[in-house]
Amino acid sequence: MKSIKEWPETERPRERLIKHGPESLTDAQLLAIVLRTGSNGKTVLDTAIELIQKFDGLQGLQDASIKELRKVKGLGIAKIAQIKASLELGKRVLSQKAQLQVFNSAKTVYEYFYPKLNGIRKERFITLLLDTKLKPLKEVIVSEGTLNQSLIHPREIFKEAVKESAYALILIHNHPSGDPTPSEQDIEITKKLKKASEILEIPILDHVIIGNGKYFSMKENKII
Repeated sequence: MKSIKEWPETERPRERLIKHGPESLTDAQLLAIVLRTGSNGKTVLDTAIELIQKFDGLQGLQDASIKELRKVKGLGIAKIAQIKASLELGKRVLSQKAQLQVFNSAKTVYEYFYPKLNGIRKERFITLLLDTKLKPLKEVIVSEGTLNQSLIHPREIFKEAVKESAYALILIHNHPSGDPTPSEQDIEITKKLKKASEILEIPILDHVIIGNGKYFSMKENKII
């Protein structure tokens, strides 16, 4: 097996980044640059691909605990620290960007959350709490896995909204299939939460379902 140094320069992740920019690289190629070297006889790119597959994408890798990462054969403390530091930097950039963002359209919601949810193989349900200027107060991950009414209960949705004195909120979840078309369950849950929001006087401005490169807005489609 050839090492990265033996690859043609045009195929090496670091050289591709310098020549074409970081946006031209895949998640695995970017992670390979962070890791620098492979392990257990594998190239660094093979190691990066294995990690992304094992943890269901970069978001899963970010969510993984140090203990979970230490169980990966060939992944030492130094590499774990490199991974965690690089992902935390990305997270902080997004957080700073969000603080300046006004979430006044489904497109804005999609553009912000798509990078976070893309590649995750489980459905993740998030509430975005907003102030009176429609700027974010807090993001809350309510559940992971197939949506159902036992998991998405009004008390779980509005508990943090009340605590943070939110003016309004937006619901977001992803469809790992890539198709953002809502299921009957999605619509039923949304309508139930909408009724609860009217009682609590904390409006739900939209429910945005994120797919592969596209989204579905419950508001734009007049479901809520």
